[in-house]
Amino acid sequence: MRAIANKEVAEVFSKYPSKIRKKLMRLRQLVLDTASETEDVKDIQETLKWGEPSYLVKGGSTIRMDWKISKPNEYALYFNCKTKLADTFKELYGDKLNIDGNRAIIFHENDEIPIKEIKHCISLALTYHSIKHLPLLGA
Repeated sequence: MRAIANKEVAEVFSKYPSKIRKKLMRLRQLVLDTASETEDVKDIQETLKWGEPSYLVKGGSTIRMDWKISKPNEYALYFNCKTKLADTFKELYGDKLNIDGNRAIIFHENDEIPIKEIKHCISLALTYHSIKHLPLLGA
């Protein structure tokens, strides 16, 4: 697992409860792996947006992840609510993923992450600006 180079991001991860931190670190690794496996995706940037670990690439839509104390048994991947991403995820994987409105995929702490589906969602976000005009984002 790749170390977190950004000290502010590392600090946020260090403050999560241990069990949730492991889950979020797994999601982080899926984002990084997907970025490295996706054609035309280069130079992923790991930073904080709204105090949450965030992942950006040129031509993509920001992906964020976080855990909230108000829902201690859940964590989430967040997407820009002004995109077609969440609606597309619902259409493709509504039976496998817990999509919250137009902005998030919610996980419960004991959920098994559906790797193939999550990586596909991440890939769509990372390439969003080149596929946003396509039906179902070209899926």
